[in-house]
Amino acid sequence: MISYHIDGVKMPAIRRRDTSAWIKAVAAAHGKKVGSIAYIFCNDEKILEVNRQYLQHDYYTDIITFDYCEDELLMGRPDTISGDLFISLDTVRSNAEQQGTAYEEELHRVIIHGVLHLLGIDDKGPGEREKMEAAENKALEMRG
Repeated sequence: MISYHIDGVKMPAIRRRDTSAWIKAVAAAHGKKVGSIAYIFCNDEKILEVNRQYLQHDYYTDIITFDYCEDELLMGRPDTISGDLFISLDTVRSNAEQQGTAYEEELHRVIIHGVLHLLGIDDKGPGEREKMEAAENKALEMRG
């Protein structure tokens, strides 16, 4: 199940049913099923609070992914992804402006970025950023 929540912001204008179907299709393309994924759209202040409280990071970011796939594994569902994804709409908007891309496109990139993390794709080590960007681009093409 994929759910969408807000914390201190207005719900972004995304077509939830279509977005959920797209997320499931991307997961399936990686050989996985979607368990429980919760998107929490928030502002910069909330994402900074979450970053400080749970990760001891003192900076703003566009997305924080809490991966619960290990829980699925323990329940005998190794092919299932689950997690909570906090997305700062403020940072998504400023990133879109800085990169000269449409806000909606950047929002969908961030939405799928978190799912790709749940699928095991990282972006911190050498060469991993390029792999993540390639996976994001492929996923965005699936969105149509």
